[in-house]
Amino acid sequence: MDWTKQIGRYVLVMLLQVLLFNQLQLWGVCHPYIYVICLLMMPITLSHNADMIIGAAVGLVMDVFCNSMGVHTAACILLMFIRPYLLGLIVNDKDRLNEQISLRAVGMESFAKYVVVLVLVHHMAVFLLASWSWSHIGFVMLETLVSSIITISLIIGYNMLKYR
Repeated sequence: MDWTKQIGRYVLVMLLQVLLFNQLQLWGVCHPYIYVICLLMMPITLSHNADMIIGAAVGLVMDVFCNSMGVHTAACILLMFIRPYLLGLIVNDKDRLNEQISLRAVGMESFAKYVVVLVLVHHMAVFLLASWSWSHIGFVMLETLVSSIITISLIIGYNMLKYR
């Protein structure tokens, strides 16, 4: 695996997130968090501890730029905690040889399931922690749904362009 390429992709995505996507507050309910693609595209051969540390680091960077007091860190750690178990359900032993999960490696159906589940988990955690109240659960669910649809569309669209 080429770590310089991975780090370069991470820096580019984080810049896009901070400079462009954080400024998009569509209809007051859409907050696309495309930076999760950095976590979703991590090599599947990493240890669970490495996954958790990388998730915490990515979340911490987002918390610094969003002034969100640990919300993104917690959501990213949750995403990276669930990721290996989801990979175990979706990725077979032959696909594990690819080292990285992608649309080309596992096919559209498995890739879409992987992205949908993890983005929904991440976004639900972000919006629930940011709300810090069950009294706004309807709005939190709306934010999660709309933001997840946009984020999932962007991630799958990027992968379709990359692996056409």
